[in-house]
Amino acid sequence: MTARTRHAGFTLIELVITVAIVGLLASAALPLSSMSIKREKESELRAALRDIRSAIDAYKLAAEQGRVQVEADKTGYPADLKLLYEGVEDSTSPDKVKIYFLRRLPRDPFFPDATAAPEETWGLRSYASPPDNPQPGDDVYDVHSMSNAKGLNGVPYRDW
Repeated sequence: MTARTRHAGFTLIELVITVAIVGLLASAALPLSSMSIKREKESELRAALRDIRSAIDAYKLAAEQGRVQVEADKTGYPADLKLLYEGVEDSTSPDKVKIYFLRRLPRDPFFPDATAAPEETWGLRSYASPPDNPQPGDDVYDVHSMSNAKGLNGVPYRDW
């Protein structure tokens, strides 16, 4: 054996290199996690838009079939989003049961205020409104996100 004995452990250089490698790996993982969060919110937005638009179409179909009472000068689209989940009376039913088009109204996942009611998180377009400049009106023909951000595909969320 030698007169010099080696102590077990890491040198300062080895520790600095290890910390640098771990920091580099963590900085590479952070953008991936934020990207997956954005991708998840976009998936929620697609599903919410599909559900609401399907419910609006179902309401319009029920109005055309005479199941929902519509005034003569109205379009047959719901007056607001609440009607979709609060329900309307089925005018063809002798028991006057309600027709529900949604179990609950989904929120816009990109709306910044988490305390706002779900119906306040959506931008509304009436039937009389042009598609390139959606405006609310007497009925709800379509919904859109009010976020000004762009999706991963480069299309603004308002145009989805």
